[in-house]
Amino acid sequence: MSAKPVALITGVGPGTGSALARRFAEGGYAVAMLARDKERLAALESELPDAKAFICDVSKEDEIAATVSRVTETMGAVEVFVHNAVGGAWGSFLEIDPKTLAMNFQVNTMALLHFAQALAPAMIETGKGAIIATGNTSAHRGKAFFAGFAPTKAAQRILAEAMARDLGPKGVHVAYITIDAVIDVPWTRERFKDAPDDFFIKPAAIADEVWHVAHQDKSAWSFNVEIRPFGENW
Repeated sequence: MSAKPVALITGVGPGTGSALARRFAEGGYAVAMLARDKERLAALESELPDAKAFICDVSKEDEIAATVSRVTETMGAVEVFVHNAVGGAWGSFLEIDPKTLAMNFQVNTMALLHFAQALAPAMIETGKGAIIATGNTSAHRGKAFFAGFAPTKAAQRILAEAMARDLGPKGVHVAYITIDAVIDVPWTRERFKDAPDDFFIKPAAIADEVWHVAHQDKSAWSFNVEIRPFGENW
């Protein structure tokens, strides 16, 4: 069991997820890092002494339940939960495979529900905690080419709002952070080769904002938080 507060982060990949793990580790947390890629997590686990890797496919309810049990048994009760895992797809409603939309719903929306149902009771009991979902612009608008993705992010945001209204009076802060930007990772750099540096949002900057929201004073809690580069057209 860790003597430090515990943060559980899903979707720990090479961009935002890794930045979140580093930020919470630097802030004094023991970090439970969840992803499907064992090698990626192992490298980060060796870098961060107070972080532990847990292999979990968040589209599967039974894996979520088993992973939450392992985290709480080995590390302690989770004080901050960040749902950063994401299922995405591109295509119009005529082009998408309905199974893809269903899978993205499992990752983006149902996983948030399953984790929250497992973690919130302990937070309610102690009267503190934070549940944060990282979202994007698709949570607020349905563009034609995002039919296989946007509906699940919009549902995720509305679920988070319902949770916030329920849990807030019980001392648990729920927030939704909309990342209206292209995240600076190798594959986006390759796709937008001619874009200047300030076109991208830095994963570390996202992590700083998640940290800030997770530690807001109770008298000034945020729910809908939007972040974007200073030059972004919105």
